[in-house]
Amino acid sequence: MLFNSIEFFIFFPVVVTLYFLTPPNRRWLILLLASYYFYASWRPAYTLILVGSTLVDYFCGHAMGRYSDEEKYKRKPYLWFSLFSNLSILGLFKYYNFFNDSAREVASALSMEYAVPAFELLLPMGISFYTFQTMSYSIDVYHGRIKPERHLGVFALFVTFFPQLVAGPIERAGNLLGQLKSHHEFSYERVVGGLRRMGWGFFKKIMIADNLALMVNQVYNNPTDYEGITLIIATVFFAFQIYCDFSGYSDIAIGAAQVMGFRLMKNFRRPYFSKSISEFWSRWHISLSSWFRDYLYIPLGGNRVVKWRWYYNLFITFLVSGLWHGANWTFVVWGALHGFYLVFAIVTAKQRDALARSLGLAESPLLYKWVQVLSVFVLVLFSWVFFRANSLADALYILQSSATGIGNIRQVLAGIELQHLLFMDQGFRVFAVSVISILIMETVHLIQRRGSVSQLISQRPAVVRWGLYYAAIVAVLLFGQFGHQEFIYFQF
Repeated sequence: MLFNSIEFFIFFPVVVTLYFLTPPNRRWLILLLASYYFYASWRPAYTLILVGSTLVDYFCGHAMGRYSDEEKYKRKPYLWFSLFSNLSILGLFKYYNFFNDSAREVASALSMEYAVPAFELLLPMGISFYTFQTMSYSIDVYHGRIKPERHLGVFALFVTFFPQLVAGPIERAGNLLGQLKSHHEFSYERVVGGLRRMGWGFFKKIMIADNLALMVNQVYNNPTDYEGITLIIATVFFAFQIYCDFSGYSDIAIGAAQVMGFRLMKNFRRPYFSKSISEFWSRWHISLSSWFRDYLYIPLGGNRVVKWRWYYNLFITFLVSGLWHGANWTFVVWGALHGFYLVFAIVTAKQRDALARSLGLAESPLLYKWVQVLSVFVLVLFSWVFFRANSLADALYILQSSATGIGNIRQVLAGIELQHLLFMDQGFRVFAVSVISILIMETVHLIQRRGSVSQLISQRPAVVRWGLYYAAIVAVLLFGQFGHQEFIYFQF
């Protein structure tokens, strides 16, 4: 079920109503049934995979809980079985054909026969998210960070909780499990705050991401039809599309959970205002980047090793992160680029500081900050080309043509391809709505640096508040792309 669908707009208020009308000790059952329905409405048969993963991790956690910390070695077989089960399911559905096709291409290049068949498998929605969530539970139980959950129903709800089931945030058991067993009273202020958060997420998704998708898809699905400035603009638009799409989903998920009394972790903090790549990753998809930090980077040794190993740990972590995002070499390159960025930043830190001082930037903190922000944004844009391109060949064409277009004044002033894009069906309208909506979003971001926009709105008279709400709803209905686009991260 899509958040941006009529079905969800019926489903959610029904679930919330039943939740608060049900005795507290049975609310877990309402949410569990609702969560399974939410997932099964997409493809019922794939719910069995969700159930299987839940049962494996529940019983492995239960088995590990029988042994004390002094007997930790006895927990290891159950941990490995849990990890093997989850990664096998993920590998089969998401990576089997990718590695199989790659092996076939290598065999063909070497004039060798290759008879391993390919499977036509539909990727289960949200599989990368809920497998990582359950694996973190098993790892935490193994290390004794949390006690295993004894209530099978509550544990199943932890795995399937519908607001964050298919695209996160990837929650930790230590944060969410306790909340699922707590009693949450109805609170008007909390419900209104959650609905505002959901509304903000819908605005970013429907008004910005889905409008931008029309232009981005047109260019990136036919890159050789365009040149220079058009490709650059499409890449900038994709940067805002993916941010608004994914952070919009996170806001809807966090807001929906808040309505019922649950606190999910924040997933984005204005990442395009980052002054370094490391800061970018502390602001972008926080639940995933912190997962890789805690369960891959630190176990590899983190930065408490010799320098070359530190660089290796960083690079491998981001290489795996790239592969997590998609079974395509474009995602591997995207991850490798970010790993390279981080290693390069560490190696050249002194030289870059010296360059900043020689240019006088160190004496102008505000100017230096915006030079850093712009530099990071350009590096991120460069990597987004590989993330969005359908193939490595497309990505290389886009980069080459974009580089050529930067120096072509004629294209900058009046690109024929850009004009063609703007005057496609509703092209200029979509362009104008997208740009205005981005400006509204960034204005809100600037206000949020000084205080809460939600609190600011709540302090206004009722006529002003409801005027804003109705104006936003009318704008979305008139200018948004309601129900036209799935969330980008559903494919992961």
